[in-house]
Amino acid sequence: MSPLSKSTYSPYLTFSKAEWAKLRADTPMTLSEEDLDPLGGLTEQVSVDVVEDIYLPLSRLLNMYVEAAQRLHHATTGFLGKTDGKMPFIIGLAGSVAVGKSTTARVLQALLARWPNHPRVDLVPTDGFLFPNAVLENREIMNRKGFPESYDLPKLLRFLGDVKAGRAQAEAPVYSHFSYDVLKGQTITVDRPDILIVEGLNVLQPAKLPKDGKEIPFVSDFFDFSIYIDAEAEIIEEWYVERFMRLRQTAFRDPASYFHRYSQLSDEDALKTGTEIWRTINLVNLEENILPTRQRADLIIHKGPGHSVDAVALRKL
Repeated sequence: MSPLSKSTYSPYLTFSKAEWAKLRADTPMTLSEEDLDPLGGLTEQVSVDVVEDIYLPLSRLLNMYVEAAQRLHHATTGFLGKTDGKMPFIIGLAGSVAVGKSTTARVLQALLARWPNHPRVDLVPTDGFLFPNAVLENREIMNRKGFPESYDLPKLLRFLGDVKAGRAQAEAPVYSHFSYDVLKGQTITVDRPDILIVEGLNVLQPAKLPKDGKEIPFVSDFFDFSIYIDAEAEIIEEWYVERFMRLRQTAFRDPASYFHRYSQLSDEDALKTGTEIWRTINLVNLEENILPTRQRADLIIHKGPGHSVDAVALRKL
């Protein structure tokens, strides 16, 4: 049974793919097939059909939320007698490794940038806020990379605070999947966008409640809307292993790649290695830290085999 099955007591309205697609209404398709080509991933291609059925209705909904937030911000600054500039609308995007977060983020960025009232849409992955490998090794948690304790949370919170405050030139670190490390001295500059999409594994992770009632901020405090990309663990495992095998034939072949050693494995050994990495690291992180945050999202996109979306759940207002 799908985790998005309709329930009397669910805080979500659940839609089948066909029901969700109807909510596109008259929203025009603003991306061509050529626009879609670079937006896919190694195991997920983006088709016109999936954009029209899933992402156009979502972009229409998000456009409504952005407009409402802009009106509320204008009313609040008027009430306070301030002349603050616009406040960026921040979208959080969470889900497992290999579930398709990056593809969804890129598609939404492209679609939302084509709405006339918010043309500046930035995208920042939280990978850049991982501690450098040297720090992880010193703390003996290299095998926990991607787990909550492997992130420089204060740095991420400062970045989001700067963006939400409308400060110019907020900088985020850059991560390289090729070298498997944060790139020293390289940053992404975010300069008061209309919308910022923040994509990462644990962005919906709550903080532990303080016994003394003092404030402990956490990442999702800064989100105006949050999305969780969902799929059964067995299916995500297939996508992860497929991606691992494809990288073994491409990026891993470069001697400078952190994972170059995997390109030397036989097909059988590579399959075993990819499966073991998934089950001992990524599945553990999914079950312990990522999946428990699913119900904190405003919207859940559920996928079946082949990255096909079969249901969408929207939190009731």
